[in-house]
Amino acid sequence: MFEYIKGKLITKNPTFVVVETEGIGYFINISLNTFSRINDNVDEVFLLLHQIIREDANLLYGFADENERSLFRNLISVSGIGANTARMILSAMKTEEIIEAIVDNDVKTLQSIKGIGIKTAQRIVLDLRDKLVKINVSNEIFTDKNNTIKEEALYALTLLGFPLHSAKKAIENVVENNKSLSLEELIKQSLKLL
Repeated sequence: MFEYIKGKLITKNPTFVVVETEGIGYFINISLNTFSRINDNVDEVFLLLHQIIREDANLLYGFADENERSLFRNLISVSGIGANTARMILSAMKTEEIIEAIVDNDVKTLQSIKGIGIKTAQRIVLDLRDKLVKINVSNEIFTDKNNTIKEEALYALTLLGFPLHSAKKAIENVVENNKSLSLEELIKQSLKLL
């Protein structure tokens, strides 16, 4: 399995790139998000890879960052979602927006992506919500020293089924009024606001 590729950018297209390294040109499928992050003026490119080997093909998918690759891998683990559908989902929205939609149980947003029907959107949420809640919470950035308590409270509230935005807002409101709360007190007071 290939982990990444670093080499000369030969061709850049919205759906693929060709990268030459050691005299071999690699055809790599990419999303529009990755396409937009590859600068036109660079000679060399670095992409994280995911390889899919089938009977009739050996395919490479390239990603600008680990979050996008991780989400791609989660999406293709869902029954009925193939690599091309996952790439289409990643092309339609930013990685953070997709994760947020899944964590917030926002089937309508996922359904707005071309080719994703209500059953597929529901299956994505059902299969990935619990996996992505922890990833999404760990990516949340809090600026003061109570990071761990706030993160744990946010994680607990999202596991209880509250939307991420609402839970985060409630926690911020509680902490604004009292910065020295225990985890249990923070959760209890946040629940009163939800």
